[in-house]
Amino acid sequence: MLFAVCLSLCGLAGTAMATTPSSSHYQITETQFSAGSLQSCSVQYCAQASIGDTASTPVAGAAVFGSTANTEPVLEMIVEAGASNLGILKTETTATKTTTVHIRSYLSNGYVLQVVGDPPKFNGHTLDTPTTPTLAETGIEQFGINAAANTIPSVGADAVQVPADQAVFGTVSPDYSTPNFFKYISGDVIAHNLTASGQTNYTISMIVNISSATPAGHYSGDFAAIVIPLY
Repeated sequence: MLFAVCLSLCGLAGTAMATTPSSSHYQITETQFSAGSLQSCSVQYCAQASIGDTASTPVAGAAVFGSTANTEPVLEMIVEAGASNLGILKTETTATKTTTVHIRSYLSNGYVLQVVGDPPKFNGHTLDTPTTPTLAETGIEQFGINAAANTIPSVGADAVQVPADQAVFGTVSPDYSTPNFFKYISGDVIAHNLTASGQTNYTISMIVNISSATPAGHYSGDFAAIVIPLY
């Protein structure tokens, strides 16, 4: 039996939208977070996904915010291209995917960061999601995320402030900040920031494990990172 998972994540303030490659074949050669659009092909199919950069003023290409020369409050977010190659899923290995979410707050009262979307599913079967922080365990069906530097599996990074020599203003929620522990509840607050100004980069890691009882198929999931201003 062959399994594949295709995951996409985009970022929007207030609303969510994403598209995911799909195929009737049980294989995907590569999937990735990307700015703009990407095309992923194999000998069996081609599929294109568009995953955009989002900010209060759109930013094209690299994760670079515009000027803040004015005195108006600004809250911006960019979902950066991230590395991933899920390939064919196996019961003895954990598949991983990462992306970095850049958020800049300027003269605002802070924000909360949420991730929303349904877990990967195929033909009516949805992958199990731990609703409390849980270690990644091969051979057990799992889909989860966190925003920490993990060692098992080796994926992810802690939140980073920009410039890097500053203290980190953004705070990752306890359920998503413990290395090697993952959970997923759509709409959970992943992180928040209560400071007036500053940029924090969050690395969101996703893990996928399957069991011998997981139905074979091409699983897909759409997710959105949403930043909500605090008043």
